[in-house]
Amino acid sequence: MVLNYIWIAFFLIAFCIALVRLVFMGDTEVFPAIMNSTFDTSRTAFEISLGLTGVLSLWLGIMKIGEKGGVVNVLARMLSPVFSRLFPDIPKGHPVTGSIFMNVAANMLGLDNAATPLGLKAMEQLQELNPKKDTATNPMIMFLVLNTSGLTLIPVSIMVYRAQLGAAQPTDVFVPILLATFCSTVAGIIVTSLYQRINLFNRTMLLTLGGLSLAVATIIWGFSAMDKAQMNVVSTSVANILLMLIIVVFILAGMRKKVNVYDAFIEGAKDGFSTAVRIIPYLVAILVGIGVFRASGAMDMLIGGVKWGVEALGCNTDFVGALPTALMKPLSGSGARGMMVDAMTTYGADSFVGRLSCIFQGSTDTTFYILAVYFGSVGVRYTRHAVACGLLADIAGVIAAIAICYMFF
Repeated sequence: MVLNYIWIAFFLIAFCIALVRLVFMGDTEVFPAIMNSTFDTSRTAFEISLGLTGVLSLWLGIMKIGEKGGVVNVLARMLSPVFSRLFPDIPKGHPVTGSIFMNVAANMLGLDNAATPLGLKAMEQLQELNPKKDTATNPMIMFLVLNTSGLTLIPVSIMVYRAQLGAAQPTDVFVPILLATFCSTVAGIIVTSLYQRINLFNRTMLLTLGGLSLAVATIIWGFSAMDKAQMNVVSTSVANILLMLIIVVFILAGMRKKVNVYDAFIEGAKDGFSTAVRIIPYLVAILVGIGVFRASGAMDMLIGGVKWGVEALGCNTDFVGALPTALMKPLSGSGARGMMVDAMTTYGADSFVGRLSCIFQGSTDTTFYILAVYFGSVGVRYTRHAVACGLLADIAGVIAAIAICYMFF
């Protein structure tokens, strides 16, 4: 229902603002711009779905090999102590825990092309456990919040954009992004746990969160000793080596179990096309709504209002120039990327605004896109507290990004 109200608000707010601009400001271009955005974004939604078809087929095929080879079950058993507390409604040892782990690991490595099909596979398995097929379950919501909080250890694309736009040290935002995205993820887990009354104060969860904190600190220490060239080479190499290693391990596991690996791959890959087709209407709906909101000028007015409020409180407004990236990120990944590039182009890649826009881009993920695609793929209509938890994690990431950027730069 929340998505329903948000989607309606996109159109009604856009129409009202456009009408004011036409009647009182004589802006005759605003309605053509809005209508053009509906055609452009609907075409973009289809292109995204079409582009996902091949990747979905590939990774759903690989996952099918992993299932038949027993790898997913092994991962499920290994993660059972942690997942049984974070996802108490999932039966212990269920294969979906392995799929969730694979998705989260791909996100952490910045492997978006692999993360999406793995996430869709996990959602299909969670839907099998769902007694009310049109309503999101607690495990579905926790899983989506882990995705929307955007935990990323290696933000390769952001560093590449900084290098292309002339940053003296493209990797100087690496540590701030890591800290901000970690804050966002932890906040998302805590908020969702409060909604679902999950007790995080137990030995297993405290050790897990402590271990993750130590791992993040170790990565920060290791990469801080590298120059920009080394960091880009190492991060890219590690991500791709691990991805290829997953494929090889799954195939070897299938061979060990005497599975016909090729047939298993084809069986899983067949689901890729049908899944891509299923998400088209949901993508069209959310992207057109976002496009109309942007084209009407509502986003610019929102940012202007925030700046006025901050100035009225007598606070520093240096961060306001980077807010378009933060506000766009929950709505559109490509839109936020464009805002980030625009901020670096306008203010300079090494400016406070340029750096903060990069930290915003890396601290969270595209909440509404993820909700639309993942819930749409399994036909869930009632999202319960998923939107609230996802947006609260986003807000935590934005606040952390601002504080960290002031601290570092």
